[in-house]
Amino acid sequence: MCDPKEPKQSATISVLVANKFGALARIAGLFSGRGYNIESLSVNHTHDLTKSRMIIVTSGTADVLEQIRKQLNKLVDVIEVEDVSALTHIERGMALIKVKAPREKRGEIIQLIQTFHGEVLKIKDGILWLEVAGSPSLIDEFTSLMEDYGIVEIARAGRTASRID
Repeated sequence: MCDPKEPKQSATISVLVANKFGALARIAGLFSGRGYNIESLSVNHTHDLTKSRMIIVTSGTADVLEQIRKQLNKLVDVIEVEDVSALTHIERGMALIKVKAPREKRGEIIQLIQTFHGEVLKIKDGILWLEVAGSPSLIDEFTSLMEDYGIVEIARAGRTASRID
């Protein structure tokens, strides 16, 4: 039994799976069936179209995270499980942010998006559609700045990550 006082930690887990029907559902079922939360999920095929890579961000105690890794390894379609958060790695996300932009504020907002190496995708009816990509903390920082202008909507993509060998 785990100590309820043990601190939770975040983990970014890379799962290489056979690119087969139902693989994602089985992995999601493993999480939901055991009461684990998926904080972020990114899935796509690799350079080998018979395999997909899933990047799962979750959190829990050290024991819970170890249990998640062990349970993932037991699934039939799983080829490899690696906790990249425990290694030197690159982690990135992307967000589309719809923000109120009256004419007198547009210049400020455009300057901010450029500072964050983002892009203005569309301007229509006093609304700017912005794209920003980078580390999760960079996206959080930019989103926080946009709150002052009036965020209408945010859509964040699941994080992706790769270890640095």
